[in-house]
Amino acid sequence: MAFAVSGAVLGGAVRAPRLTGGGEGSLVFRHTGLFLTRGARVGCSGTHGAMRAAAAARKAVMVPEGENDGLASRADSAQFQSDELEVPDISEETTCGAGVADAQALNRVRVVPPPSDGQKIFQIDPMLQGYKYHLEYRYSLYRRIRSDIDEHEGGLEAFSRSYEKFGFNRSAEGITYREWAPGAFSAALVGDFNNWDPNADRMSKNEFGVWEIFLPNNADGTSPIPHGSRVKVRMDTPSGIKDSIPAWIKYSVQAPGEIPYDGIYYDPPEEVKYVFRHAQPKRPKSLRIYETHVGMSSPEPKINTYVNFRDEVLPRIKKLGYNAVQIMAIQEHSYYGSFGYHVTNFFAPSSRFGTPEDLKSLIDRAHELGLLVLMDVVHSHASSNTLDGLNGFDGTDTHYFHSGPRGHHWMWDSRLFNYGNWEVLRFLLSNARWWLEEYKFDGFRFDGVTSMMYTHHGLQVTFTGNFNEYFGFATDVDAVVYLMLVNDLIHGLYPEAVTIGEDVSGMPTFALPVHDGGVGFDYRMHMAVADKWIDLLKQSDETWKMGDIVHTLTNRRWLEKCVTYAESHDQALVGDKTIAFWLMDKDMYDFMALDRPSTPTIDRGIALHKMIRLITMGLGGEGYLNFMGNEFGHPEWIDFPRGPQRLPSGKFIPGNNNSYDKCRRRFDLGDADYLRYHGMQEFDQAMQHLEQKYEFMTSDHQYISRKHEEDKVIVFEKGDLVFVFNFHCNNSYFDYRIGCRKPGVYKVVLDSDAGLFGGFSRIHHAAEHFTADCSHDNRPYSFSVYTPSRTCVVYAPVE
Repeated sequence: MAFAVSGAVLGGAVRAPRLTGGGEGSLVFRHTGLFLTRGARVGCSGTHGAMRAAAAARKAVMVPEGENDGLASRADSAQFQSDELEVPDISEETTCGAGVADAQALNRVRVVPPPSDGQKIFQIDPMLQGYKYHLEYRYSLYRRIRSDIDEHEGGLEAFSRSYEKFGFNRSAEGITYREWAPGAFSAALVGDFNNWDPNADRMSKNEFGVWEIFLPNNADGTSPIPHGSRVKVRMDTPSGIKDSIPAWIKYSVQAPGEIPYDGIYYDPPEEVKYVFRHAQPKRPKSLRIYETHVGMSSPEPKINTYVNFRDEVLPRIKKLGYNAVQIMAIQEHSYYGSFGYHVTNFFAPSSRFGTPEDLKSLIDRAHELGLLVLMDVVHSHASSNTLDGLNGFDGTDTHYFHSGPRGHHWMWDSRLFNYGNWEVLRFLLSNARWWLEEYKFDGFRFDGVTSMMYTHHGLQVTFTGNFNEYFGFATDVDAVVYLMLVNDLIHGLYPEAVTIGEDVSGMPTFALPVHDGGVGFDYRMHMAVADKWIDLLKQSDETWKMGDIVHTLTNRRWLEKCVTYAESHDQALVGDKTIAFWLMDKDMYDFMALDRPSTPTIDRGIALHKMIRLITMGLGGEGYLNFMGNEFGHPEWIDFPRGPQRLPSGKFIPGNNNSYDKCRRRFDLGDADYLRYHGMQEFDQAMQHLEQKYEFMTSDHQYISRKHEEDKVIVFEKGDLVFVFNFHCNNSYFDYRIGCRKPGVYKVVLDSDAGLFGGFSRIHHAAEHFTADCSHDNRPYSFSVYTPSRTCVVYAPVE
């Protein structure tokens, strides 16, 4: 089946001449099931309503831009049957750099299951009945978009492979480059390959705002654009003439001494392409996540590389007992100090750390070690850069983003996506698919989800748990529906993939499946826990309330899983404090060596550091996260290299002389057995391996039997394990009776007071604790223990 479109080459079309700006010739393309209708074609602006004006697939009648801005009825939509949609033949046109395994993966038939009625959430939580109108409207919008994607794009599976059509794509005959830029008046592809001549390779724009050019192979059959050469698109726009990095670029670099990045045409020869050798691990029952940043993962003051991370850091993570590594700052970002959250090039891995092949080898090595690799993906906002980012790409304020104040995040100084725009959905859904397909990531931690879901972005508001805060006019339903779509896509095509959402609001249904009516995340970040610990650390631990601690750790929604943490990278940044710094402060600089006396501050700090981490893991959720180095109480904050700057307000902020001294992780401190850091690291390792053995985070049985405010004691059961925490600053208790579920003999399996962990060895590990048939704390059996002050001990029944 073939169609003719004026001024465009679509699908696997072959053409000899290059397109020029005023070309009117009709060009034939093969039907791929991707570009059939106004919502489905290679791009058009506007909201979902404008996108649904469909062209007829047979004797196609294409609706020019702006002629139909209303919601099209089913009768007005494309008149084709779903069985007519063809899977593109990847031999005709494939993504640059696709290997054999990737080609086989594309040939596999993948289908995202159709939506259900979304009613199960009302059975799970009857309180949602009062907000049924909002939730059913949300689900109906999701179903309608799914239907439109199915009808006009060939389904989510095809829609999410738009990177095979947009950007640069190599075929046997040459290279096709496409870009959605409806606001531009003219466009030309420029780069090293044509000596940056804007008249050499002018592009044609179709009626849907998509610019395109086909570059045939050279006479000798070689690529018209050499691998590794610089490319940009020069556009005449309402804001003037500008050179932009292509939006779908797969690699970009910053030349020495220059500020803006350059797009790189990335299509390495076969002998250079990385071939994955190891299968992706199955999703574990419980997640133990090691949060990392490749650039600062070296003990030396420098930017680390993917290769060094692969060889040096991954084995460390495995040894520590974690089963997943979460990597920040993967998507290219021109400002290093943004921690990777001001993304400029969404499909490009950061070139600071190496090449795309280096990143693939890192991920493959992690899989060999049995580690999941989760990407900290940013779809909540984009860099405000106009030279090397998406901002003002086609010279307008509304290209990928909302216009006016709604399109700007005043605190982050970044742009906010318009999730009601069809092409934004295409871009972001394809971006998620790209990282899973091309790089074999095992899932995502979605950043800044609270900012996405509310028009106030969670700023200057307090979430109290009132459902009106979640299901009202402040909710950005388009954004929530996008999150439903991306979760649907990921879980439908990659059932083992993991999605985690960073949401501080506590929105109900956030971590329930989409087919049940939920937003679809596997986990939410239990962000209240870290905030609670910081609040408590500002007080004396003598005033801590045991019930308050337990309530914060366990206050989460039924059936909605959480990843909990005592601290993450946020607390490690300059201007904030890690838990270790809150506890020990300047004493860490002088009293951490074992060959000199400790201080009461150090003893207290090390003891509470261990207790805080174990009780957080024990009660806080079904997953646990630690930021690299915090396991041993890393003594330095994170301060990215920066020069002095003066804010628009006139305030002067001194720099740090562009130093990398505080932008690294001193793993050598945790490894040094002559430092007290080593004991803290050993405890964290023992804690991870205990969870690995007993899987207590996801145990079906949990019972909190004691929250004694006077004794400062917390006792709880997870599975067969019994956890005993004594937070008292002075009192140790002999013959202290604790309740349990199972009769028998119990022994110590983890003791924070062990000498190996920097403790005082007050617990006899060989001792056997026999249960008595007397109930205690509402438990059928009990046994007696010695619980020293500021310790946590875990007991397990002897098999």
